[in-house]
Amino acid sequence: MGSDPFKTQRGQTPSGFSDWRAQCTPFQRKVYEAALKIPRGQVWTYAEVARAIGQPQAARAVGQALKRNRWAPAIPCHRVVASDGSLGGYTAPGGLARKRRLLREESALRA
Repeated sequence: MGSDPFKTQRGQTPSGFSDWRAQCTPFQRKVYEAALKIPRGQVWTYAEVARAIGQPQAARAVGQALKRNRWAPAIPCHRVVASDGSLGGYTAPGGLARKRRLLREESALRA
């Protein structure tokens, strides 16, 4: 994928992505920026993202913001899981099966 974190694995930038920050609420922007910091091959929990944006009680709100992420997987919400280690949700096309596949491809999830 090179140095452009906004390109999908096929090298395409999602439609409307260039101005994604202008299309988000300030809270969503914080959440998405935190998700962009999660290294490939790692996962964070919703609670860890909440702490990373300085709102440790906002884990559920983080989940709701990620649910509205229109730029997956360029904004890698698939790297965020529940505190118990379960996958949580994934509303991008392909659902949880795609989230599982993306995490396996990134070596963040075992078979």
